[in-house]
Amino acid sequence: MTPRANTTNTRKQFAVTLKTVAERVGFTPGTVSAVLNNSAASRSFPERTKNKILAAARELNYRPNLLARSLRVKRTHTIGVIAEEIGDAYGALVIGGIERHLGQHGYLFLTVAHRHDAKLLDTYAQLLLQRGVEGIITVDASMHRLMPIPVVAIAGHRRVKGVTNLVLDHRAAARLALRHLQELGHTEIVFMHGPTTSSDSEDRWGAIVEVSRKLGVAIRPGLTARLTGEAGVPQVGYPFVKRLIERGKRFTAVFAYNDNAAAGAIRGMRSAVLRVPKDVSVVGFDDIASAAYGNPSLTTVRQPLREMGELAAKTVLERIENRGRYRPEITVAPEFVVRQSTARAPGLSRG
Repeated sequence: MTPRANTTNTRKQFAVTLKTVAERVGFTPGTVSAVLNNSAASRSFPERTKNKILAAARELNYRPNLLARSLRVKRTHTIGVIAEEIGDAYGALVIGGIERHLGQHGYLFLTVAHRHDAKLLDTYAQLLLQRGVEGIITVDASMHRLMPIPVVAIAGHRRVKGVTNLVLDHRAAARLALRHLQELGHTEIVFMHGPTTSSDSEDRWGAIVEVSRKLGVAIRPGLTARLTGEAGVPQVGYPFVKRLIERGKRFTAVFAYNDNAAAGAIRGMRSAVLRVPKDVSVVGFDDIASAAYGNPSLTTVRQPLREMGELAAKTVLERIENRGRYRPEITVAPEFVVRQSTARAPGLSRG
């Protein structure tokens, strides 16, 4: 019987280290390391030296030991991202922006989900710290404690030292939506106060109340309710609108908490044979990917979610690398996108 090769010894025998590359080209390990890491010191080396080292590394199939390097320089180039859910429409756009910016700058990220559980948020923050992340980005959550590393909280509203809250200008958002409905002649408007689980709920509602008062738009108690459940699913808007219809409440417009709630509201109206927008206009919030492709396509307040993800990543990297000053809050401007779900109030002429 032919004896089996000792695979462990074979791997050790052919392990290519920095020293192996250095011996091949006849330079010191320090010189080789500087070139392979493209450090500032390597800029003074002749091109032929750098090309020789790079060619040898390719020929030997050299793979750097990133763990050892991280321990040596105390850098992991890793960011922790604590999202509300993995794969929800809101978070997917935000994380797409985070990934884009971090990828362009050589950083990786670890993603976990807090599910609006404060204890889980704190637990994950500590676990990510233990795994050596250099910064943390939270999505749809506010941090509750001081952290030893830079933190950016997207839709964070709690002031915590060292945390940068990245927030939408909710007053501008409410003004855009309510002026649009007002110009279309709507006075009987359904308002949705977001679920307690959503970090934007109170700020958005406060902005709606303030702007409504300034514009002279009535918020009628019988057409207003606090939503319950998770904000990221269409079911959140469906039962509220169904109950209004069953109780015989008259309304010509709905200002939904978000696009998912708007989709649920439209489904509820269709089940009662109400047409959107001929009978009732609907305005959403967020402009998630599906908003433009519903039937009808949704008029909505656009949060630049992908850009917010990129800005959060840019901000946390600037703080890690000491390239930017700390800012406790960054405010982002909304846009208003008019599509097919809004029209003039029934009974009003277009003249």
